[in-house]
Amino acid sequence: MEKSITRAVSRRLNDLFTYAGATSLLLIKTVFWAFTPPFKIRQILLQMQKVGVESLPIVFLTSFFTGMVLALQSAYQMQRISAQIYIASLVALSMTRELGPVLTGLVVAGRVGASITAELGTMKVTEQIDALETLAANPIKYLVVPRFMALLIMLPLLTLYADCIGIFGGYIIGVFKLHLSPSIYMNMTINPLQLKDVFTGLFKSAIFAAIIVIIGCYEGFRTEGGAEGVGRSTTVSVVTAFILIIAADCLFTALFYFIGR
Repeated sequence: MEKSITRAVSRRLNDLFTYAGATSLLLIKTVFWAFTPPFKIRQILLQMQKVGVESLPIVFLTSFFTGMVLALQSAYQMQRISAQIYIASLVALSMTRELGPVLTGLVVAGRVGASITAELGTMKVTEQIDALETLAANPIKYLVVPRFMALLIMLPLLTLYADCIGIFGGYIIGVFKLHLSPSIYMNMTINPLQLKDVFTGLFKSAIFAAIIVIIGCYEGFRTEGGAEGVGRSTTVSVVTAFILIIAADCLFTALFYFIGR
């Protein structure tokens, strides 16, 4: 009984370290080829359109309603101590530091990460990736780098967009529901914000972008088993990206907390 448990644990640990090593190696290769000419500018712009511009509507809805809900929920406690004006500061800091980058990362992981895995997984099971290698085309340079660069640029921009929309959602509740003065609300939004609050969220979003692309591409590259395998890889990709995004957020939030003290 003990031996079987030990074998199962050791096998799980071996799989975990193998997975971590393979994805880290893919990240290193991607960064290397990203700075090696020729640069696929047209493909990067095409991917920016797909992963960034087309994600604007869902990011808008997610962040807008999050800002509204955050303002409404905080109003319950703030009204008890007559501190409604601090709702603006709470919404602004929560969106820029935490909710903006995390929610945007999760939304993009669900939409873009799944798409990347499905595309590359389909190419893998139909042997298109093998054909690229036969033609002496580097799959990482041709398939991974454009997606990596595009998301590395677009996810921080989407995070800024989400921050603004979330703050706007809180403004709607604060001004029209809680009857706060628009000028006071804007002052209480802007005054507490510091550049480090915004840059903290942008740094996190860049890390999340790397996680989404690397996990999505890795799962796509190792897909096998036809259509069923593509579906399985897509599910694993999204779930793994979600877990790693939340874990990375916890890690860097703690790190920035101790650095900023």
